[in-house]
Amino acid sequence: MKPGNTCASFSPEPLYHVLVFFSSRMIDVQIKMTGRALELLCVPEDKPCYVLDIGCGTGLSGDYLSDEGHYWVGIDISPAMLDEALDRETQGDVILGDMGQGIPFKPGTFDACISISAVQWLCNANKKSDIPARRLYCFFSSLYSVLVRGGRAVLQLYPENSEQLELITTQATRAGFTGGVVVDYPNSAKAKKFYLCLFSGPSASLPEGLSEDTEEEKPAESTFTAGRIPYRIARRGVVRKSREWVLEKKARRRRQGKEVRPDTQYTGRKRKPRF
Repeated sequence: MKPGNTCASFSPEPLYHVLVFFSSRMIDVQIKMTGRALELLCVPEDKPCYVLDIGCGTGLSGDYLSDEGHYWVGIDISPAMLDEALDRETQGDVILGDMGQGIPFKPGTFDACISISAVQWLCNANKKSDIPARRLYCFFSSLYSVLVRGGRAVLQLYPENSEQLELITTQATRAGFTGGVVVDYPNSAKAKKFYLCLFSGPSASLPEGLSEDTEEEKPAESTFTAGRIPYRIARRGVVRKSREWVLEKKARRRRQGKEVRPDTQYTGRKRKPRF
């Protein structure tokens, strides 16, 4: 499938009609989690990757991937959200489908996979025929297949309890994955986040979770609207190649243990064109 705005359906399963409202705070949290997931993937920053976005929704995570220079395909069960993604003119392809029925791509299609706040929904049984363990195994086994050998997946999720988290990790291991769960800010009620880091090749060292003291989130009113919120506004003015963007990228590479040049007054400074 070539990059572009296409929407194809492979499952005619009845779907819920959902009215989605967005707030700037919700979008900001989504983008931050996407950035953290991409950081945990440890993909080469100088090489574009082909990434699968599970539960892509309106394409916010995909926009972040595009901004980082990667190509992506998203899958979601909500036609309303995918319509919004197309209206927003996202750069990736999106398809309608239920991840619990498997990922409909050829083996070795993707270099990596991310998912933000989606996988835990497979633990719910919306009808009698839905068996969570079976749907989870179908999802993980097909995900293992569509990743290249040695590919990684980082799935951010909100488990209801330890039993649900164990169910998810058990089915991932059964499907062939190695890896584990990275927990950021485990002592914070607001900032605590779970990231399931999976490896489709030989077992690798698990990234460390963030544990620094974080600034408390200030309560703020959110203005809800059914209209489109520009992606640049959602990123709070962080423009690609700007000084702030460069500093964020260098800080991310340092957390990954990579060698980075020290910051100076010239970092992110635009250079005059050469003639």
